Amino acid sequence: MTETAIATEADEQTTIETTDGESTERTRKEWTTYRSDGDTAISVRNLDVYYGDEHALDDISMDIPEQSVTALIGPSGCGKSTFLRSLNRMNDRIKSARVEGTVEFGGEDIYQDGVDLVELRKRIGMVFQSPNPFPKSIRANVAYGPRKHGEIDRGLAARLLGRDDSDQEKALVERSLRQAALWEEVNDRLDDNALGLSGGQQQRLCIARCLAVGPEVILMDEPASALDPIATSKIEDLIEELAEEYTVVVVTHNMQQAARISDQTAVFLTGGQLVEYDDTDTIFESPESQRVEDYITGKFG
Repeated sequence: MTETAIATEADEQTTIETTDGESTERTRKEWTTYRSDGDTAISVRNLDVYYGDEHALDDISMDIPEQSVTALIGPSGCGKSTFLRSLNRMNDRIKSARVEGTVEFGGEDIYQDGVDLVELRKRIGMVFQSPNPFPKSIRANVAYGPRKHGEIDRGLAARLLGRDDSDQEKALVERSLRQAALWEEVNDRLDDNALGLSGGQQQRLCIARCLAVGPEVILMDEPASALDPIATSKIEDLIEELAEEYTVVVVTHNMQQAARISDQTAVFLTGGQLVEYDDTDTIFESPESQRVEDYITGKFG
């Protein structure tokens, strides 16, 4: 058998099965090997995730640049949210989940033994799809994390011991709410119940709560999917502002949103595969993969 024939046979053997409407194509390594000009915040290598017998992520390797917005797009069930949760070990909460490979952050593999998950999730925070404020005051929501971690001490005992942190808490609450573009809307009612806020305000409050513990990376799982267009626009503007100081990774089903807010985009398709990863303009204007082009143009998904 000739070398050409062997190569052709190998290509056929590695071609994946696809869903209805999705063309058959062999993914090339160079389509997912993206190098940005900036430093890397998180480096993922050969990541596989299983839920029982289901192979949810298939050999994912990618670098996420610092102080930028990385969008994860693809049809439902392709592994976007699974990948996002892998970046701060939220999948550990799922009993059937099994993770192989490495996720390096701050020079260490977060999946090695002995990792402090509380500290990890402070440094890599998460904002979920539906706003989930606590049934407490706006102030208490923002201050919850620092109080929980002992970074802010308040109450009678603290005052008697001369270490009351009320002024520190006040400054932290204001700073976090300003960063989340919510301060001007709520500064005169910080003691009101957070559940009385609108959906968009609740989501920005959850972002403020995340910011209050001083993260380096912010993970967002479809943060605007439950919001109206005006609230969505505010979240998008906020994401772009946050990327000036933080690393942001966003899962979205809205391709127009990904095109508007992200610096680079990773496309996940059938079988939990990363098919293409590049600058957002390149992904949406001239993708290498025919499957990616078909997905973006609405031929499937």
